[in-house]
Amino acid sequence: MAQNEDRPEVDPTDKRQAEATTGDGPEAETQAEETGAEGTVETVAARTEGGADTQKEAGRVPAQNASGSPPAPPSTPTFHKRLGPVDFTRTLHDMKKRLRANIAFVALMTCATNILILAVPIYLFQISDRVFTSRSTDTLVMLTIVIVGAIVVQTLLDAVRRLVLMRSAVDVAARLGAPVLSAAAQASLHSNGREYQVLGDLNALRSFLVSGTLLSFLDVPFTPIFVLAVFLIHPHLGTIVVITALILMVFAWINQKITSEGFRRANIAQTKANLHLESMSRNSQIINAMAMIPEAVSIWGRDTAASLRAQTEAQDRNVFTASASRMFRLFTQIGMLGWGAYLALDGQITGGMVIAASIVAGRALAPIEGAIEGWNSFLLARGAYDRVGQLLASAKTRNDKLRLPKVEGRLDIERLLYVPQGTKHVVLNALTFSLAPGDQLAIIGNSGAGKTTLGKMLVGSVLPTSGAVRLDLMDIRNWDPRQFGECIGYLPQDVQLFPGTIKQNIARMREDASDAAIHRAAALADVHEMIASLPQGYETVVASDGSPLSGGQKQRIGLARAFFGDPKFVVLDEPNSNLDTQGDAALVRALGHAKANGITVVVVTQKPSLLSAVDKIMLLNDGNIAMFGWRDQMLAELERRKQAKTQQVQQQRAAAQPTTTANAPMQGAPA
Repeated sequence: MAQNEDRPEVDPTDKRQAEATTGDGPEAETQAEETGAEGTVETVAARTEGGADTQKEAGRVPAQNASGSPPAPPSTPTFHKRLGPVDFTRTLHDMKKRLRANIAFVALMTCATNILILAVPIYLFQISDRVFTSRSTDTLVMLTIVIVGAIVVQTLLDAVRRLVLMRSAVDVAARLGAPVLSAAAQASLHSNGREYQVLGDLNALRSFLVSGTLLSFLDVPFTPIFVLAVFLIHPHLGTIVVITALILMVFAWINQKITSEGFRRANIAQTKANLHLESMSRNSQIINAMAMIPEAVSIWGRDTAASLRAQTEAQDRNVFTASASRMFRLFTQIGMLGWGAYLALDGQITGGMVIAASIVAGRALAPIEGAIEGWNSFLLARGAYDRVGQLLASAKTRNDKLRLPKVEGRLDIERLLYVPQGTKHVVLNALTFSLAPGDQLAIIGNSGAGKTTLGKMLVGSVLPTSGAVRLDLMDIRNWDPRQFGECIGYLPQDVQLFPGTIKQNIARMREDASDAAIHRAAALADVHEMIASLPQGYETVVASDGSPLSGGQKQRIGLARAFFGDPKFVVLDEPNSNLDTQGDAALVRALGHAKANGITVVVVTQKPSLLSAVDKIMLLNDGNIAMFGWRDQMLAELERRKQAKTQQVQQQRAAAQPTTTANAPMQGAPA
């Protein structure tokens, strides 16, 4: 709904709201005094007399059509195209089913390999009892062939189970990587971004699946088979193995009790240290420019030192219990050989049986010892799995959504209330207003008035405590996320570019973006000339910190990214905070392009150059709408309030002047 500068008609709804919020009473005057927005009015009021010329200047663009703006491409909407529902918990459940099936197969292979491992003790037993007594070469050859075949089969089965575990680890990383990253991106809106650390937990899970610790845990259930084999050789030797196994299990239980808390504290401290490290990498220029390296290193060092202390404490205890368990296992080997020799001297068993029993006993106790030594890895993997599961469970399920055939850009805000979680401070208090397709609104107000929070809510980055933000009459929470992202544009205060070329950044990193769409976005944002002046143009590579671009150039590239894909609704938060005079003029022209193309625009600003380029103005004060209406009405009301405030200050000074004169000391009087 375009409005000229001198248009006398006012929309009835807007007029009623403007009258309700721009009253002449003392409360309205107080609100106007608190906003501090009147400082921008004097310059704007002088410009509004030539508002038509301003709008005309805004329409002066490198264009191909009669309206003076880049021509819109033919619209080919996809009608009733639905995207399938996404449930991250279901993805995790399916992954667990696949992993259980693979682990069951590996367990079957482990059973076979553990049985075939008995081939060597049986070979020694048969040589001692048959070959040496019968002196038969044929028996020795046949036994050797059979045992060699068993060893070959056991080696192949062991290789198969390791390959299956490796493929399972890759499958876990491949299938859970995208859901974990998506869930982390959703959850990071309401935190400091620590959820991205869960990607490291996914790598920890993958490492555990291919580690020897998992194989040791899988071998533990087959320990009774080897204990039974030792019992069959002689009950005394089997008893020794059972007692040692029980002692090792006690050591494993003690190890879990005395190390779990230390490893937990170490993981928490290391996560904090990693967050500090990421913060240092983002603010490296500030750290170097202001000589903050010692302080930054100290902050990171405190958390790292806390992690290392806790890890060292837990690891020392783990080493102690592992060493003690290894000592008892060696004592068992000595006891097996010594008592077996006594039994052999007594004629109860043969020498081959003694050696075979010693080998089998070692194989029975090795998995328990390996599980104790790898207990730290198991705790880390279990903690990593818990964090992955919690993140995916906390992520919102995306249900099947209707893809709208045509987006117009109508915006309706209904009693929008926002109270940050964990606080009672009301940031936005029951805001209600509407914008027709193509309207352009400037939001002004003091710092802390809620302008940026409102802008984030309009694009869905922050969800309201109550109320609704509706685009084309539909609550933005009910939009198909992909379509909603395509039909809106957003320029935040802190503009961040992705590592890649300018072309990729404007295209929102989409590989299917056409050069024509990228050029059109640059033309709408009026940055084509600036990009063309760069040595590599659109192929200029941008680093993660935005170099080699300046702050103003980054902001203008972000503006072009916001206009990519012909959005119907754009939110710009302080879009000219880093711009010079030339950049301000280009931004005004970009708003003119948006107006000509029917794009609804909401601008958070304090600069007068942008107030003259919009249709409506809203004044926020402590989370409430102090004023809202057409630009000319709002500017006139702000100017009136400014003059009234100035007169009030002058009257107060004049009233204080006689008192000051009366209280002044008389000329010639002693001080």
